[in-house]
Amino acid sequence: MDAAPTILVADDHPLLRAAVLHALRDSLGQIRVIEAATASALAPALDAHPEIELVLLDLTMPGARGLSSLVWLRGERPELPVVVISSNDHPRTVRRVQQFGAAGFISKSAPADSIGQAVANVLDGGSWFPPLTAERSEEDAQLAARLAQLTPQQFRVLLGIADGLLNKQIAHQLGLAENTVKVHVTAILKKLECHSRTQAAVLVKALEREDEA
Repeated sequence: MDAAPTILVADDHPLLRAAVLHALRDSLGQIRVIEAATASALAPALDAHPEIELVLLDLTMPGARGLSSLVWLRGERPELPVVVISSNDHPRTVRRVQQFGAAGFISKSAPADSIGQAVANVLDGGSWFPPLTAERSEEDAQLAARLAQLTPQQFRVLLGIADGLLNKQIAHQLGLAENTVKVHVTAILKKLECHSRTQAAVLVKALEREDEA
């Protein structure tokens, strides 16, 4: 682990971001923290700071659909470890986070020093999860494998499809030519083995499944 790692803290609550920063500095000493408050702020943060070594990610930021931010991050920067920090610490949620590629999970109700321990462990190449009591889901494994076939841009287009947007609306949102979006949609449906945009949207809906704590 570097002496002064750069960490992206992605959460829409300023007080939570401040508490995380305090906990990290208490545990790790000198660190650099980049902040993001929405799902759409993740890409600009990564582009502006390629030196980021780890992401602490809240699943419920504005613009996120369940596990969508995690899936996008794993596609965009597969070498970058992501530790989910969430108030939903139901065993099924923790298991899903692991299956969709996170390197760790921290409950927002956990002691502050757990954050520093988790981050240090993951930066050293390890993982950090509470005891995984929920069974591994074959359905989630298949969904993760299907979504992993998409490029990050195709995944953005898929989220637009799930929002019910037309190709021209997705093109405007992502700054793409409408024909480029059309090509992406064709590729997405083929990769996901879907016959319609509705079927593709249902897959995204599966990322939003919430488990009761």
